[in-house]
Amino acid sequence: MTDEQPSNEPASSGGPGSSSPGEATLPSGLVSAVVHLVNTGPVLLGAYTIAELIAVDAIVDFLEARPSDEVLAEAVRSLAARELLLAGSTSDQVQVRGDLGIAVAFQQRARMVLDARATGTSEGEPWRILLLPQPERICMIVRIDALGVHQIGLYTFDNALQMLLDWLPKGSAAEGGREVDADALLSGSERSALVTVTQYTAEGSAEIAGESTDLVVVRHDGRLHLLTRDPESPERLVRTGEQGRDGARHRITQLLAKAPAA
Repeated sequence: MTDEQPSNEPASSGGPGSSSPGEATLPSGLVSAVVHLVNTGPVLLGAYTIAELIAVDAIVDFLEARPSDEVLAEAVRSLAARELLLAGSTSDQVQVRGDLGIAVAFQQRARMVLDARATGTSEGEPWRILLLPQPERICMIVRIDALGVHQIGLYTFDNALQMLLDWLPKGSAAEGGREVDADALLSGSERSALVTVTQYTAEGSAEIAGESTDLVVVRHDGRLHLLTRDPESPERLVRTGEQGRDGARHRITQLLAKAPAA
């Protein structure tokens, strides 16, 4: 972040271990300033462990297992030593500074998360990507690698969607009808991904999962299959709608378009 970016403004958040953590309090003008920056280019917010993010309520609660108290305490010490975490005005509040504070603010504004997990990824490539749309048609992206490092950035909606599609399995459109042997496709796939889009509400900084939709993207013998749950038998996967890369773009765009305003 350059000096003119609002990275030194703290965001107040409920403290680690608080029984009723509060919603982040944002500095005046932070959101509009960051949105302007994103529209001129990506805003990269750094890399953190899951313990560091959970310590400041900067990741949706229902996506990750909670680390032990010892691990969380070490994460708090690490953040404090880097001056990213300061004591707040009350005993149950902290100030989250710098780029991590921006990540906290934009995560808590989101009301939808796209959680994509892939198999067949290569070394140095994320195996999981989270995408959190914002009302201003920008998105926060979290890339998670095999070591559990979470790399966070803010991008325009179109750039975020393109980055996701470039990471998902690719191939020419599959042919055939609705019925498909999903187990055979998945077991013989060259690469596959489960994309889950979940809407959620929030009480303070705690997220409550709501409606969820799954899309399975499978590359098999060079063909790209898009599978969804059968409405009449949710445990069964069926092939529906346009297949291939164009179908994936259309389906994911439709799902993300349902994101409610913060």
